[in-house]
Amino acid sequence: MAKLIAPSILSADFANLENEVKAIAAAGADWVHVDVMDGHFVPNLTIGIPVVAALKKVSTLPLDVHLMIEKPERYIEQFIKAGSDYLTIHVESSNDPAACLYEIKKWGAKAGITLRPKTPLSEIESLLKICDLVLVMTVEPGFGGQAFMKDQVDKIDKLVELRKLQSHKFLIEVDGGVSDQTVSFLGNADVLVAGNYIFRNNYKTAIQNLKK
Repeated sequence: MAKLIAPSILSADFANLENEVKAIAAAGADWVHVDVMDGHFVPNLTIGIPVVAALKKVSTLPLDVHLMIEKPERYIEQFIKAGSDYLTIHVESSNDPAACLYEIKKWGAKAGITLRPKTPLSEIESLLKICDLVLVMTVEPGFGGQAFMKDQVDKIDKLVELRKLQSHKFLIEVDGGVSDQTVSFLGNADVLVAGNYIFRNNYKTAIQNLKK
């Protein structure tokens, strides 16, 4: 399967989001990655439900929404009604992540799970059967522009093994420091999220470099 590319709008021009979303679509992007941070679960504060709804009105691409927020169960319905096609939660952010994943599916979106780099993969293994997407963070969540953590590649490879062994169907997504310099480590990933690398270069060239 060809890699799917999901440019992260955290690195886009927020004063020009409609044009940015249309530009990455024209350049060959597959999804739009939207980082939602609450200033509590992670130290940064970004966007919320109204911006997701606005993006949905102008995007021809699926919205891949990553919730870096405490108690995501409070907002699942609203984020999906706003237009999230994929909705990913952190295993560390809820007392009942399985219930969150089932809730996401109930409202008609694809359910994703993710974990901080220091969290072992064993923390999400029991959830894999529920997931449509597993996001491997190759930086600490919270800020763009961080250096790629090569030691997290082992999680990707292990997820490939588990998927095959247990006949799961989830996609493996990677976010953090993804660029033409790190993509060679990510051959087993299905979806690549990239922010700075795409938005600070020629969009089409950057996307093609990641798809190769």
